[in-house]
Amino acid sequence: MHKKKPLVLVTGKNGQLGWELQQFVPQWQDRFDFLFTERSEFDLSVPEGLEAFLSAHRPSVILNAGAYTAVDKAESEFEAALVVNGKAVSAMAQWAATNGAVFITISTDYVFKGDASSPYLPQSPLDPINAYGRSKAWGEEQTLALCPSALVVRTSWVYSPHGNNFVKTMLRLMRERPQLKVVADQVGSPTAAKDLAEAILIMAKQKLAGNPAKGIYHYANQGVTSWHGFALAIRDLAHLTTEVIGIPSSDYPTPAKRPAYSVLDCSGTQKDFGLVIPGWEESLQSCLERMS
Repeated sequence: MHKKKPLVLVTGKNGQLGWELQQFVPQWQDRFDFLFTERSEFDLSVPEGLEAFLSAHRPSVILNAGAYTAVDKAESEFEAALVVNGKAVSAMAQWAATNGAVFITISTDYVFKGDASSPYLPQSPLDPINAYGRSKAWGEEQTLALCPSALVVRTSWVYSPHGNNFVKTMLRLMRERPQLKVVADQVGSPTAAKDLAEAILIMAKQKLAGNPAKGIYHYANQGVTSWHGFALAIRDLAHLTTEVIGIPSSDYPTPAKRPAYSVLDCSGTQKDFGLVIPGWEESLQSCLERMS
């Protein structure tokens, strides 16, 4: 008789991370069965409906890749952001704790104020400066209160060949315009969704095998740049010629404030899971190669 494979339920299958997780199915299907869900069947904006779906499918692992990520819109839709990023996360955490499932949820560098001068540690105090960050911080706190064995994986500046992200926007604009202005006084670490996807699958595998790791972990590609530096790298690696001018954030006002510094210390993630995290330029290059 074949041993039944653990079922991994993934939320947000149409997002960047959900899409990249689907690309890994062929090389992980010997170890896991996967159930990728979208809003029509597992609606994070209706948290009270989630428990019945989870109890019907009984996953061994829940990977919460779904989120309300419209940072500027969240300023005027805080309640909607809080439902998806907080209340739905609470419902999944509660079910996982009650049923002994592994729960991994993705969070963000935006839970921090952004006034640090050295990389944020997992235990650094939270002080979000926008509504999106507040909704994610609340989700983190609920997760760890309801399901202490859960993993909260904070990441930053995520991009992929799929969906809406800075890399795709820059490539489009650079092909349309001779000159672009890009914010130069916000720094962080761009993260390829592919790298993040592989990391959380490894984390899930290790948790099922008894790795006692729990709580908050950081995962971002190694190295630091500004949005302006990121744009220059995209231009150069894509062999484009657009002039890219650095500007201060004050020249590009947005409804939501962004942290000026959001570098994450990922050393605990590397140590506790034995992960090797690629540098951001290397991962950007491989993403651009996949897109060409």
